[in-house]
Amino acid sequence: MKNIANIITGSRIVFSLSILFTPPLSPIFYVLYGAAGLSDMIDGTVARKTNTVSSFGAKIDTIADFILVAVCLIKLLPILDIPVWLWIWIAVIALIKVINIISGAIISGAIMLKRMIVLHTVMNKITGALCFLLPFTLSFIDLKYSAI
Repeated sequence: MKNIANIITGSRIVFSLSILFTPPLSPIFYVLYGAAGLSDMIDGTVARKTNTVSSFGAKIDTIADFILVAVCLIKLLPILDIPVWLWIWIAVIALIKVINIISGAIISGAIMLKRMIVLHTVMNKITGALCFLLPFTLSFIDLKYSAI
């Protein structure tokens, strides 16, 4: 029971990799994607409630997040018609994220400690939730509207 949070995080990796073998935006895609998202929402809470927060758990959570994002990009980019203006916004948002990570590392001295600092602000959480919901909207809202 003491590793339940890490097991939940590990399930996100399994769900994410399973998405690679499903047709994009199919019912099974949505089930696996939703399960991966749910695991992302609850693993940290479970770790805090069970007093099992660990450095390993934080690292595997970051790895699981990266795998989910990479798999979704692999599955969704080929089927989406992304307008140029949206690519520009994506680049601007990515640049802002990188600047925030670098400035957080410099301010906290994390570079010397070889740690990565990611701020878990309310706006970061809202942005993450909206990005997570995007695939669910693709079947009934045009990408150019949902991206706004």
